[in-house]
Amino acid sequence: MSCSDCNTSIFRQKMGRCKRCMWQLTALSTIGWPLWWWLYRDAPRDVNSIALLFFCAAFTGLLALHLIVLAYRRLRGRK
Repeated sequence: MSCSDCNTSIFRQKMGRCKRCMWQLTALSTIGWPLWWWLYRDAPRDVNSIALLFFCAAFTGLLALHLIVLAYRRLRGRK
């Protein structure tokens, strides 16, 4: 990543600040969930289906964490 917040090695400093990360996670989430619905909703116990579900849940969870920290920092007055 090329932003100044992502060049640091501390994970806590990156949360809620990296717009590039948030856009990537948004794109991956909006591509992943419809893809799972279209390809694997009929076979939820298939290995590929479960793997895609885990990836989609990870993307969405990390995006939610970014957004929660972003809202917290904005409410607290930190930039």
